Amino acid sequence: MKKLAIPFLLLVLSCQAKEKEIITEQINPVKMEIEQGQEVATFAGGCFWCTEAVFLELDGVKSVVSGYIGGKTINPTYKEICTGETGHAEAIQITFDPKKITFGELLEIFFATHDPTTINRQGNDVGTQYRSEIFFHNDVQKKISEDYISLLNSENTFSKKVVTKISGAPKFYPAEDYHQNYYNQNKGQSYCSYVITPKIEKVRTKYKDKLKK
Repeated sequence: MKKLAIPFLLLVLSCQAKEKEIITEQINPVKMEIEQGQEVATFAGGCFWCTEAVFLELDGVKSVVSGYIGGKTINPTYKEICTGETGHAEAIQITFDPKKITFGELLEIFFATHDPTTINRQGNDVGTQYRSEIFFHNDVQKKISEDYISLLNSENTFSKKVVTKISGAPKFYPAEDYHQNYYNQNKGQSYCSYVITPKIEKVRTKYKDKLKK
């Protein structure tokens, strides 16, 4: 029985492991609205349940939408992107108020809450859909991202080199409804408890001054 314990745990702690079968068709996709004065940032850093939950904590973040980006399939479903064949990454699109939180501050938290040194992998989530990538929306975001990664590497912030890609943002496809605000609606699920909750606790401890009141 002991030999089965580790493989079983790996399965439970994988983003793709579900406690029940879920609908995988696009039904009523989330609409993203950007008001005047707001900006958009798009990050891929592993399972979007994790990244979405982290950034929803931050003051100045107006909305976080989980979705798919950087692939070849039009209107991809979760079932399709999980094959790794569409080329999409699981990502989040953040709408934020730059007067309250800057793109650089979002980057800081992005790098602090996932492993940017592993290619196509975050923990037990393995595949191109779990890659680390920044999708910039303008030249300013591109320059800040490049400079930030250069700084991380020059200061040896991580034990290995940062492999996070920087790409221009193509079309972003919002994920199915059940993926949106997933953590807050499924805190008792094993993946949420063991993988996402520690990330949330880290943000609440390390970035107290940046949290929503």
